[in-house]
Amino acid sequence: MHKVLASISLSVALLVGGIGAVSAAEQVRKEEQLSFLERYTNAAQDVILQGLKLVGVRYRLGGNDEDSGLDCSGFVRLVFKDSIGASLPRTAHEMSEVGQRIDTSQLKPGDLVFFNTMRRTFSHVGIYLGDNHFLHAPRTGAEVRVESMESSYWVKRYNGARRIIDGN
Repeated sequence: MHKVLASISLSVALLVGGIGAVSAAEQVRKEEQLSFLERYTNAAQDVILQGLKLVGVRYRLGGNDEDSGLDCSGFVRLVFKDSIGASLPRTAHEMSEVGQRIDTSQLKPGDLVFFNTMRRTFSHVGIYLGDNHFLHAPRTGAEVRVESMESSYWVKRYNGARRIIDGN
């Protein structure tokens, strides 16, 4: 977990610092060989950076703001509103009907990922970061955090993904 956060923090620092030109040889690389930062569109960068700012905010069922706490869909709504001005529906299930449905193999940073955590499909939502990690507000007693989608808990509960950001 600390390794993932350190990697994301380093990536964000490089991104914000404006690390520059990519050589012609690097531009020729295949998409699956692209670096962590190169996978992001500008909108996805904004979403990820805004989401990372909220790491550590406590979970609160029905929560819509960082001061009083956020639930999963409140977190996603706030991130998309504050980063790119997108207005998303209130619940995870409603969010699962917005945007373009995408296959797991096509996931890109900034996509929404959905899980069945309450014995009903699309009852939990998070923001995909890349490298099989996502950012979310997990449950009462926890805080906004980054987790691996490869953990057995999330693998068993994965329902699908949607792309909200055009051109992602």
